[in-house]
Amino acid sequence: MDIAGSIKDLRERTGMSRKEFSNHTGIPVRTLEDWEAGRRTPSEYIPRLISYQLKYEELIGKDDQGQKI
Repeated sequence: MDIAGSIKDLRERTGMSRKEFSNHTGIPVRTLEDWEAGRRTPSEYIPRLISYQLKYEELIGKDDQGQKI
């Protein structure tokens, strides 16, 4: 899977829209759109960082606002 595909896959697994995912990760919506469409290519470490963030939140059971999930 390419980098853009892995970012889209991570977002879809969360069940979030691009806007929600943008707010959650702090990545601008336009950047997410460009990455997912293949118009821009993020650095190779970006999907890993996003994945680590999501796994960490899952482990502690909280979202970025400190709300229990």
